Amino acid sequence: MGKPSTMQKKRWALMILLVLSLSTVGVILVRSSFDSCRIGGKITGHQFAEEKFRSAPERPNPLGFMKSKLVLLVSHELSLSGGPLLLMELAFLLRGVGAEVVWITNQKPNEEDEVISSLEHKMLDRGVQVISAKGEKAMDTALKADLIVLNTAVAGKWLDAALKENVVKALLPKILWWIHEMRGHYFKPDLVKHLPFVAGAMIDSHATAEYWKNRTQARLGMKMPKTYVVHLGNSKELMEVAEDSVAKRVLREHVRESLGVRNEDLLFGIINSVSRGKGQDLFLRAFQESLEIIKEKKLLQVPTMHAVVVGSDISKQTKFETELRNFVQEKKLQSYVHFVNKTLAVAPYIAAIDVLVQNSQARGECFGRITIEAMGFKVPVLGTAAGGTVEIVVNGTTGLLHGAGKEGMKPLAKNIVKLAVEVEVRLTMGRNGYERVKEMFLEHHMSHRIALVLKEVLQHAKAHALQ
Repeated sequence: MGKPSTMQKKRWALMILLVLSLSTVGVILVRSSFDSCRIGGKITGHQFAEEKFRSAPERPNPLGFMKSKLVLLVSHELSLSGGPLLLMELAFLLRGVGAEVVWITNQKPNEEDEVISSLEHKMLDRGVQVISAKGEKAMDTALKADLIVLNTAVAGKWLDAALKENVVKALLPKILWWIHEMRGHYFKPDLVKHLPFVAGAMIDSHATAEYWKNRTQARLGMKMPKTYVVHLGNSKELMEVAEDSVAKRVLREHVRESLGVRNEDLLFGIINSVSRGKGQDLFLRAFQESLEIIKEKKLLQVPTMHAVVVGSDISKQTKFETELRNFVQEKKLQSYVHFVNKTLAVAPYIAAIDVLVQNSQARGECFGRITIEAMGFKVPVLGTAAGGTVEIVVNGTTGLLHGAGKEGMKPLAKNIVKLAVEVEVRLTMGRNGYERVKEMFLEHHMSHRIALVLKEVLQHAKAHALQ
């Protein structure tokens, strides 16, 4: 096949960007065992022979039983962050099997917001009803719904308001609370005081589930409801692009050309909303140190190295982002460090990079959707040994782990150098990561696990309705 013409390139790029306009990376935010499990040492009835499931012939959609069910999805906000985008993905999965899906956003700005408007139109186009969080229609829908999914801890504010209408008995038995947060400030009674009484909690990683179990008990004297760990999976659309060599090449060339990065250069990327908790500052310092190591050791075989930070917000220019840009100027790295504004279409940037850096700090990511998305593109991962990342990345096999905090900066720098120097190690880790995704982190894996949870919640709701 000849090299695509300029017109073909543009057509490919436009098509792929459109297909991936709802990639739920969390702006962009995506498991060593993908099991739904009961926290506290007791396994629910959901564990099954994994090998049997993987080798079984194609079977009906595991969410098919949700056909004609009325599902109310409650999000604390509608934005380009992980929680809302994951809930939107669930909305589309449920619509795909014929469920009636209604969406409520509890916190919306008074003024018109372009992002909110765009996301609402995407949902409406896919048959998801979008209604106001206030008023009789919202309450009527909540009462009639077969299932209510409360998304993130902050969404508890809506629940508190709803329960003031004296419908606590009717709502709590059919609520599944989907939690993604790993920060201590979410443990406030006004947010989670009803958590012990809902039908169940669904959490993205074992690390986060254990944290919530311990924290609610120690800080609030509260016991978690029945809790399920459900790891996420890559969408079919993203994997189609990841497995299309022509599409990947076109995207890679397009992005690299826009950044001023040559094909033979090495590009390390960090793809998260720019904030101190995501560790972009420590990554850039480690990147700068890796350049020093290469210079000191006279590693002439290493290609020119670049770093890209995807997830900026140029319109806001926060103090933290200003610090990042000032550091780049101070170290004279302007030709090697590139900033890209936040976007839903991250696949082009995954295709363009050679290594993903997942540098979330403190307790790490709850899960880290971008991690499995990068692995789907055969991109190795340098990640912090914290949170859900350790349930995804196999250290030394699909990537390399380093500690969080400043003490993890030097190991990260050394790992950057290692993957820059050892080409075959880098490529092998990328291939291993792809195989791990195919084995554990695809959409049908996620759908199957979520289906098992939803069945139990529906049974719980039905049993309480008969009382």
